[in-house]
Amino acid sequence: MDAHHENTLTERLLDFTVRIIKLVNALPKTSIGKHIGGQLVRSGTSSGANYEEACGAESRTDFAHKLSIVLKELKESRFWLRVISRTGIITSKRVEPRLQECEELCAIIARSIITTKGEI
Repeated sequence: MDAHHENTLTERLLDFTVRIIKLVNALPKTSIGKHIGGQLVRSGTSSGANYEEACGAESRTDFAHKLSIVLKELKESRFWLRVISRTGIITSKRVEPRLQECEELCAIIARSIITTKGEI
């Protein structure tokens, strides 16, 4: 992966993390809101951190493995965003852009894994 693409993806993941934090802060302070918020903040903030770790991988195999962790966390985030959207505890208007970004990030990371594994 070239440095420009890496920096762009790093910034997108950082922006995604910030948006997730803001969304979680807007969840109701009910037991359900706290539960969903806790799950989403863990998965939504770890994808960027895991990507940073992947960028320091020791081999292509290690890079692919670490990217698979990023994808796993993004997919979990997607699930919780869908739960929030379906329950209506936050308006779809607020959730949908984050869900769309999550979908795009999943596609980018999945493609990167395929490309990396093809080069191993």
